[in-house]
Amino acid sequence: MGFDFFKANATSISVSAKTGDHNYHLHVIELHNTGPTNAMTLSAFVALCSALLAKPVQSQLVVLGTMSLGGSIVPVQNLAETLQVAFDAGAKRILLPMASVSDIPSIPGELFAKFQTSFYADPKDAVFKALGVE
Repeated sequence: MGFDFFKANATSISVSAKTGDHNYHLHVIELHNTGPTNAMTLSAFVALCSALLAKPVQSQLVVLGTMSLGGSIVPVQNLAETLQVAFDAGAKRILLPMASVSDIPSIPGELFAKFQTSFYADPKDAVFKALGVE
């Protein structure tokens, strides 16, 4: 689903984008050890845009959230647990969807304070913030 959204919306990231001119290989490392997930749409979109623009995602950044095929952002489930996994994996920065702002009070303050936090409103906003593009 992330690749389909990428093909349909890559020109909103780069006007000169030609998705058909490239081959893509996306390698996913799953940190929860719970098996494959269907919540990879946004992270796949960010990764594919990173490859297309030849610009890496900022170091030690975790992009949280997922999206529907239409680009609607879905809030993070189990936000506190997800942040703990991100911290244990070495993340220093997190990019959270605005849709998850209401869940912030459920996160232990000492855990939330360990991250530099930014927020995104839509998939395009997530891409630009993840890549450090203004």
